[in-house]
Amino acid sequence: MGNFMSEFKEFIERGNAMDMAVGVIIGGAFGAIVNSLVDDLISPIIGMATGGIDFSKLAVTVGSANLTYGNFIMAVINFLIIALVVFTMVRTINKLRKPAEEPAPAPTCPHCLEEIKEGATKCPHCGSAIK
Repeated sequence: MGNFMSEFKEFIERGNAMDMAVGVIIGGAFGAIVNSLVDDLISPIIGMATGGIDFSKLAVTVGSANLTYGNFIMAVINFLIIALVVFTMVRTINKLRKPAEEPAPAPTCPHCLEEIKEGATKCPHCGSAIK
């Protein structure tokens, strides 16, 4: 049990759990924004384009079950909007990131072409003087 607790403590302290928790909280808030966008802006526009159809009201009754397939359509629209926004954000962030600069190559001896330490005055491999 002690090993389990120490592993759990290490997991929590690594920051991954905290990053994930922040992501879930922000994701929940983002979901509310997207739902509002779909419900308050996109659905009315789609409704106007389709002659006033309210997708959330679309349903069919099979026996005693009421299948509200309109809610499913709205969930698909929500998903597509979230996917588009996340894709756009990731794409933008990737473009803004500067490519990692490659470190300068290590100096080499002009005589034997072996790698030497920066500022060396004598090559440790061939013994030549370095200018």
